[in-house]
Amino acid sequence: MLKKVSTEQAPAAIGPYSQAVVSGNMLYTSGQIPLIPATGEMTQGDITAQTEQVMKNLAAVLQAAGTDFVHVVKTTCFLADMNDFAAFNAVYERWFTEKPARSCVAVKQLPKNALVEVELIAVVP
Repeated sequence: MLKKVSTEQAPAAIGPYSQAVVSGNMLYTSGQIPLIPATGEMTQGDITAQTEQVMKNLAAVLQAAGTDFVHVVKTTCFLADMNDFAAFNAVYERWFTEKPARSCVAVKQLPKNALVEVELIAVVP
């Protein structure tokens, strides 16, 4: 049985999906883009500013599910421009200190023209 995870501290889903679901002791998040939860507006700025907001959104979803970044086992990262890879990594490594498994790919376009989107899988202790 799936348990839906929802928090007002992260942006509401902009489509027919949940912010995250828990199956057993595993959390699966939907991709987070740099939307500001209180307003639903995109974070203005470069890849650094947008990545910070994505991480804040993921932190809120993790907390709502009863887990944290230490328990993340896999991330999938989407960048609108692979030239942003180094700047993205500079923010990413501050949040993911345990270095989970990761895929990072460039995509043609992200929702709302975001520069970055990240989804993750974590253990719920």
